Amino acid sequence: MVAKHVIFAGHVQGVGFRFTAHRMAARHQLTGFVRNLGDGSVEMVAQGSAGDIDDCIEDIKESFPGYVREVIVNDIPSDPKRTDFKITF
Repeated sequence: MVAKHVIFAGHVQGVGFRFTAHRMAARHQLTGFVRNLGDGSVEMVAQGSAGDIDDCIEDIKESFPGYVREVIVNDIPSDPKRTDFKITF
């Protein structure tokens, strides 16, 4: 199991982005969270297999063509306490 910290920048707030990310994370059986940030970007922490995380990120980007300007992905330590995927505020 791996974990990744992801920042989605662009026009990603107010368009259903977090709910779509939540649905995609469930589809790929990921744990973690997604939330809006004050600078207009969206932060996601995703935990699962590396392939499932990468596929989830691609599915999210494909769901918002023209909205996602930049995606920054960094590896982070996994946390066994994360047992589900949440939308946080």
